[in-house]
Amino acid sequence: MQRTLFLRLWIMVFLHYFVWGAWYAAMATYLDKTLHFKGGQIGLAYGTTAVGALVSPFIVGILADRFFATQRILACLHLLGAGLLFLVSTLQDFGQFYPALLAYTVTYMAGHGLTNALTLHHSKNPAKEFPLVMVMASVGWIVAGLLVSWLKLEQSAGMFQLAAAAALLMSVYSLTLPHTPPKGVNAPISLGTLLGFDALKLMRDRSFATFMICSFLICVPLSFYFSWMSVFLAELKVEHAAAKMTLGQVSDVVFLLLLPLLLPRIGVKGVLLVGIAAWAVRFGLFAAFAGHPDLLSLMFLGICVHGMCYDFIFVMGRMYVDKHAREDIRAAAQGLHGVVTLGAGMFIGTWLSGVVGEHYNKRGDTHSWQEIWMIPAAMSAVLIVVFALLFKERNEASAN
Repeated sequence: MQRTLFLRLWIMVFLHYFVWGAWYAAMATYLDKTLHFKGGQIGLAYGTTAVGALVSPFIVGILADRFFATQRILACLHLLGAGLLFLVSTLQDFGQFYPALLAYTVTYMAGHGLTNALTLHHSKNPAKEFPLVMVMASVGWIVAGLLVSWLKLEQSAGMFQLAAAAALLMSVYSLTLPHTPPKGVNAPISLGTLLGFDALKLMRDRSFATFMICSFLICVPLSFYFSWMSVFLAELKVEHAAAKMTLGQVSDVVFLLLLPLLLPRIGVKGVLLVGIAAWAVRFGLFAAFAGHPDLLSLMFLGICVHGMCYDFIFVMGRMYVDKHAREDIRAAAQGLHGVVTLGAGMFIGTWLSGVVGEHYNKRGDTHSWQEIWMIPAAMSAVLIVVFALLFKERNEASAN
């Protein structure tokens, strides 16, 4: 891949993930401390990204595979998203806030599959080049988190306005991206194609189906981190929480660079297994920190394993999907992966995390954090065994 193309893709990924990082990590603190939403409502708010992942990727994936250039769809989605984000920043009643945020996340989550598909389309060696491009996702989150803390927006609707400005910029920039035409434009079109069923056929492959099921299951416990981490740090009086949480994205960069080196040595199964184990370790560290808040090293260590937690599950997953899907259905296949993980898995996980957080809410202003963190830690530990026993890695790629 040429350096200029790398730069163009880096800016795309940076802007796309900056938009998400500007509001997603700190939103729980704003909803809990400023708007005084209940735990279940906070869980539902975080579940909007899951609903967006369920609704949007198949539809937009089909459009990108069959009808419209990927970069133009991205531009339209981020333009609409910028307006919706600004609307969200003006709403304080949950009955209005929730549907507006839900409408926004439908537009945003579709962009994940599109940015992945666009990057992979222009990669000559996806196994090496895709992780290098995705480094900028972490950088986008880091810059967004630092800016939110610097502007003191952790408990302010200003985080949504910052994200709206970035989304508007991303919309304009998308029009400058390399032309990525629909690959299946001349292929026969059937009802199954229009509904995205071609991607579902991949589930007939036992190894692919096992991978999808396990990817779904790990997303249930990991949702606890995104739903409650900022509130956890706020209640334990950790200042500049958004900035400190960006250490996780710093580790993203490190492990993304390590991924191409580890993959040939330990394989897909090894990478995914380490990623699942990292979640169990991380939640255990947070539970230990809750019992000993003077030991900040436990909290920092728990944040810094984020690279293994995220990259070894999601980035590796996207690469695995790209390897097993035919060229003409790759965007839809990426959408299927998003539906299973960021959609169904995160929806159930965010709902459960909200219920658990509300159950362990003390006097309405503090939480029993040790009990909260031990629940996803136990779920992750069980999944280590399940995945190790059931997943059978195949050496050859399947295009069926």
